[in-house]
Amino acid sequence: MGEQDREREEFLRVAERARRAAADLAPLPRAAKDAALHAIADALVRSAPEIVKANEADVVRARESGTSEYMIDRLSLTEQRIAAIAEAVRKVAALPDPVGETVRGNVLPNGLDLRQIRVPLGVVGIIYEGRPNVTVDAAALCLKSGNVAMLRGSSSAYESNTVLVNVMQGALEGTGVPSDAVQLVPGTSRESVKHLMRARGLVDVLIPRGGASLINSVVEESTVPVIETGVGNCAVYVDAAADVDQALEILLNAKTQRPSVCNAAETVLVHAGVADAFLPRALEALREAGVTVHGDERVRAHDTAGTVVAATEDDYRAEYLSLDIAARVVDSLDEAVAHIRAYGSGHTEAIVTTSQPAAKRFVALVDSAAVMVNASTRFTDGEEFGYGAEIGISTQKLHARGPMGLPELTSTKYVVTGEGHIRT
Repeated sequence: MGEQDREREEFLRVAERARRAAADLAPLPRAAKDAALHAIADALVRSAPEIVKANEADVVRARESGTSEYMIDRLSLTEQRIAAIAEAVRKVAALPDPVGETVRGNVLPNGLDLRQIRVPLGVVGIIYEGRPNVTVDAAALCLKSGNVAMLRGSSSAYESNTVLVNVMQGALEGTGVPSDAVQLVPGTSRESVKHLMRARGLVDVLIPRGGASLINSVVEESTVPVIETGVGNCAVYVDAAADVDQALEILLNAKTQRPSVCNAAETVLVHAGVADAFLPRALEALREAGVTVHGDERVRAHDTAGTVVAATEDDYRAEYLSLDIAARVVDSLDEAVAHIRAYGSGHTEAIVTTSQPAAKRFVALVDSAAVMVNASTRFTDGEEFGYGAEIGISTQKLHARGPMGLPELTSTKYVVTGEGHIRT
């Protein structure tokens, strides 16, 4: 038996255990799942030194391979970050359990009682890059919603993910939840990813989290149904009626508060009517924050320091995940919307304006998963929305859109109750 065959056999054993665990997990009551989540949170805190040690090995390899500091920030775990991850697990435990919830129901004219209720998806595969916190976030959300998590993180975080999964599986032993409810896909090769993508019948749905190349690869190659999470080319539009001070604060937060995440702003569009008042201050503030601006000719006309880079078409499409931002002056709200439609990724857009008609028009015209009015794009986040940790932010339109919390990790089934009814 060759190496690839052995790897596939090992994957199938893991997937079959996950399938059996899904059947045992689905009917468990909330109390059992919540107790298991608290056990996981406690175990993460106790095991923080072990987790940090494994993570340090991943970080060293990442630096040796030339990984950017922004990506290393996403990869890195500290005891403080682990404590925050554990607290996020506890917050998931405190959330309502969606399983068994009645979505709609009524008594039909013939007396049949009809209920559509939420049920787990089953085995959920998650393919993601870099961030080992996703390993815990995804497992917690899957467990709470009655799903088994099949986790396939990047090879750059393999040591971290291995320890995290071992800690969670150990915590589940002795609880009412099967320890096989959290699984790490074996192997670090490209083939191990393919095994997961082609495990139709064993895995019910795949959720990719990462850059455009990863997402496109999963969507194009998978035989398992995919919930597509998208890249975050998010735009802030500063309207003619914007409060300049407010617009500046929102832009700086959206770009610099944490530039390496998908809800960070990558583009700023400025109405010509406010450009003279806004751009000189914005360019200076962005420069002081270490941000490189890629601007069109009208933006560069306000650049007294000569630091703005001439923008290209690719700049407007880029998800930088760094201290870079594309900038353009537009002559109308409709031109801003046209730019977003042409270059945006459908993740999050924001308008800064004191005009209610402008805000309403922007909200109506922009077809993104989230639209912010006088608020930073950084709020598009499961925890900020009150969902606890999120499985991802879906930019597609089927099944789920936006931050995917617990209800988005369920499907539904119909329960019909009669009293000897037969159809005539």
